[in-house]
Amino acid sequence: MSAPAVVALGGGHGLAASLGALRHLTDRLTAVVTVADDGGSSGRLRRELGVLPPGDLRMALAALCADGDWGTTWRDVLQHRFASQGELHNHSVGNLLIVALWELLGDSVQGLDWVGRLLGVQGRVLPMSSVPLDIEATVVGLDPTCPTDEQVVRGQSQVARARGDVTAVRLVPQDAPACAEALEAVRAADWVVLGPGSWFTSVMPHLLVPELRDAVCDTPAKRLVTLNLTADDETGALSAADLLDSLSQHAPQFRADVVLADPAVAFVRHELEEAAARLGATLVVSSVAHPGRPGVHDPLRLAAAYRDVLR
Repeated sequence: MSAPAVVALGGGHGLAASLGALRHLTDRLTAVVTVADDGGSSGRLRRELGVLPPGDLRMALAALCADGDWGTTWRDVLQHRFASQGELHNHSVGNLLIVALWELLGDSVQGLDWVGRLLGVQGRVLPMSSVPLDIEATVVGLDPTCPTDEQVVRGQSQVARARGDVTAVRLVPQDAPACAEALEAVRAADWVVLGPGSWFTSVMPHLLVPELRDAVCDTPAKRLVTLNLTADDETGALSAADLLDSLSQHAPQFRADVVLADPAVAFVRHELEEAAARLGATLVVSSVAHPGRPGVHDPLRLAAAYRDVLR
């Protein structure tokens, strides 16, 4: 039996974790990456050159690099950051390389494919949209002196640090075009994996690009939602069940087949099972956390859990 075609949606460290696990199970692997980052090296390049933010794309490529000296050496080069007192400070070599290829080739997908060839990447890395996006969130309790007031926060880096409860998320522009190759991959997949990752800035945005949302909801592939191990500033006091409900609140037509959770995550089992059922999914509980690094997925444990689900 051939390996399944899997599309993993997300961004940042969460997507890197799922890719690091899935690469043990299939070579028919496509990462579809959020393009709303506006902080750090990515944000600087985006503002100066008007390009897609390359950072999350770089991390996905690094997670899929070939084993052996060639792949791991180029992975380290890609991830290397300069430390200086000048303009290059904190820029990643990989970010500069990706943007250089975009300028030379005039095509974001081709540029990523060339970096993938250099690293011997197992699979393919694609942007979620063909244009850079902004995230806008409605947050309650941002000001502790007015805990019931709603405020609008704009920008991925600002939403990620917002000290309040996110009640709604939007993309600007709301009708952003999806990457055509990403749509093709989703429609041809056997499985679509959503999460883990920063819920409102890495996971949710894939359901907010209209064409991509429709492809994810209409694909004949099965859909797997991987829950995070810990809460972060974005999710605050929201429970795991609340996070699942937020998916259908933002994309009412979205349905899943499986929800994967670690037993160490604080949740009431029947509440999480009911939330999964509201999405049409079965809850699977499996130990996927790294035993020595709190809040971090263990790639082999996560791979074992994915293997059991994908079978």
